[in-house]
Amino acid sequence: MSDLKAAAQHALGLIDLTSLNDDDTVEKIEALCQQATTDKGNVAAVCVYPPFVTTARQALGDSGIQVATVTNFPHGSIDIDSSLSLARQAIKDGADEIDVVFPYNALKQGNADIGFQLVKQHAELCKGKALLKVIIESGELATEALIEQASNICIEAGADFIKTSTGKVPVNATPEAARIMLQCIKNSNKDVGFKAAGGVRTTEEAAAHLQIAADIMGAGWVTKDHFRFGASSLLDSLLETLGSHTKSNEKSGY
Repeated sequence: MSDLKAAAQHALGLIDLTSLNDDDTVEKIEALCQQATTDKGNVAAVCVYPPFVTTARQALGDSGIQVATVTNFPHGSIDIDSSLSLARQAIKDGADEIDVVFPYNALKQGNADIGFQLVKQHAELCKGKALLKVIIESGELATEALIEQASNICIEAGADFIKTSTGKVPVNATPEAARIMLQCIKNSNKDVGFKAAGGVRTTEEAAAHLQIAADIMGAGWVTKDHFRFGASSLLDSLLETLGSHTKSNEKSGY
């Protein structure tokens, strides 16, 4: 149990506490931001839709918790300009991190260039202003070859992080996808992070992902600068493991 508690404490500081629901409101996002600070420590970031970036920025104040948002979400279209416009405004509104969806369907159809261009242009926009995390939607890519190809494209094009999933498809973060993506990062010799998003709901599942990352990248690599969980319900499980009385109220599939 002590090992599980250590994993829970570690994982808590790596969470991008997320609400990406159609019924999000200012009040719900303010409540989410309150949950981001706990008696066992703070999460790494709060991730919200672009219209709520300002709300999150104000609610988090000087907590040191980052504000993340999503663009080209969730379908990963090939409309680069629209995604760039959203990202540009989000940065102006105070977003510290941009999670953009890679055009995974285009890649499945054999078009790798559009994904490279999307990531490259977003990397140029975000440079010096925001962290760029690229969602490859590993569950939809499905095969090891496509997950590897998408990861390598994102890394080469300038992503700061590669991320498994939107949380909006049937298969999201899996240990298998994590291994493939982390191995791509290791092979690249580039300073790129990894985010497991969607489907990681328990302390045990989080601990398994932390172990995979430590095995491939080394234990010292697994910090919030290199590793994140995109999650909502995971926080409650971690707090329960740690014996905290703090509880979040919002639940979602993320």
